[in-house]
Amino acid sequence: MVQSLVLHPVLLIGGSGFIGRALAARLCRVGYPVTIPTRDRERAREHLLTLPRVELIEADVHDPLVLKRLVREARVVVNLVGLLQGSQRQFELAHVELTRHIIAACQANGGRRYLHMSALGADPAGASMYQRSKGAAEALVRQSELDWTIFRPSVVFGEEDRFLNLFAELQKLAPLLPLAGAHARFQPVWVQDVVRVFETALHRRDWIGQSFDLAGPKVYTLAELVRYAGRLSGNARPVLPLPDWAARLQAAAMSLLPNPPLSRDNLDSMRVDNVTDQPFPDIPGFKPTALEAVAPGWMAHAARGSKYAHFRSKAGRKP
Repeated sequence: MVQSLVLHPVLLIGGSGFIGRALAARLCRVGYPVTIPTRDRERAREHLLTLPRVELIEADVHDPLVLKRLVREARVVVNLVGLLQGSQRQFELAHVELTRHIIAACQANGGRRYLHMSALGADPAGASMYQRSKGAAEALVRQSELDWTIFRPSVVFGEEDRFLNLFAELQKLAPLLPLAGAHARFQPVWVQDVVRVFETALHRRDWIGQSFDLAGPKVYTLAELVRYAGRLSGNARPVLPLPDWAARLQAAAMSLLPNPPLSRDNLDSMRVDNVTDQPFPDIPGFKPTALEAVAPGWMAHAARGSKYAHFRSKAGRKP
């Protein structure tokens, strides 16, 4: 078992993404020194420059030799890497092969505390490439001899997410929103609750060898979430649920875009409801945050900013 990990260096793989930035900020506030490897250091600096205990290193974590060198300097390794869209090979590289290399690097350096981000629905026999690759990665972690903990969140929302904010943006563009997977069910969890659980795990020895689902207190259909995002952003539009054949045509068309909001693999994932009946990890005095308690704060502010952007541009001011 690991000893006290307070202030021990943390290697945060996938730390420049939405969840990674929030976790880096929380760990820095607590006092952990954090190292974040990235392929584009200058781009990552835009979001992480103000964090005093973060060291950004330009590095390819898919190179096993580079990974071993990075792990050598850390006592805790956190893997947040998640690819939502891609080919079979891309999913395998991002989720399975990278996890295998991280485990090998940790074992080569005498073992490390290892926190692994998986996903609700992860299953080696799942309906989508995403679910199958996440499930295969989980299996590798469970078979390892590391002091591991696995977290399986539902969809994660927050101020910089590409979920609620994406639906709000889409409703600015058209008078009607055709929606694939409208009846799929989700249990959204706030990003700040997710990173609180990760930080708590660093000093919870009883969580070693455990897997936890992370989900909010309420279940919604995708259509309900889209309508809610539209109302908060001031751009509510009628939602038109699509039958499966039309949804797949929509996904095929969207796949031609540079950064598509939907893929056929996403549709396959939505065949399984993204919900859980497992309780949230036990943190004394803490309960997961309701979507309605925090989303209006940033989405209404963003809507007001968008409303006055035209007048600011006329006055020569930036939005």
